[in-house]
Amino acid sequence: MIMSYIWTGMVLLSVLCAAVTGNQTALSASVLDGAQSGITLALSIAGALCLWSGVGRVLEKGGITALLARWMKPLLQHLFPSSRDDSALAGSLSGNLCANLLGLGNAATPMGIDAVRRMAHGDTVATDEMCRLIVLNTASIQLIPANVAAVRGSLGCAAPFDILPAVWVSSLLSAGSGVLMAVFLGKLWRHA
Repeated sequence: MIMSYIWTGMVLLSVLCAAVTGNQTALSASVLDGAQSGITLALSIAGALCLWSGVGRVLEKGGITALLARWMKPLLQHLFPSSRDDSALAGSLSGNLCANLLGLGNAATPMGIDAVRRMAHGDTVATDEMCRLIVLNTASIQLIPANVAAVRGSLGCAAPFDILPAVWVSSLLSAGSGVLMAVFLGKLWRHA
């Protein structure tokens, strides 16, 4: 709700500044150009997003996510202890983490929502496990940044995957420090 007020304020301020400075024509041209650029970008990455979302669905239907859940079981049980007793939760968590490894944040979202619902058990208070999952989703470790590569390719980059080493280092550091901070704050909050 607050963001809608902020965006509305920014738009009104832009219109007011354009009116005061006499740049209404430039503002109109910028609005139309920005809308066109947004649509062009959305259409250019839609193909890659559909492809990788489809691959994720095929992996799920083919039982690969269940296999990944078994492989990831030690890590999942350590980070998310409630997944020990709930195989559907373990499947949602592993699917979510695998989609994030592929850089498919949008494809990971439904599985992440399902995992959070399973963790909540009808409660409205976020648990430590939910916070860790949100941190992992926000600062996901990406082996293949498919969406970023699609955007770079649509903007004319000759080698859209040349950012892999930087993505690997930055995502490992951000996810690792995020999880460590979530664990630390969870323990600190319990002792306070």
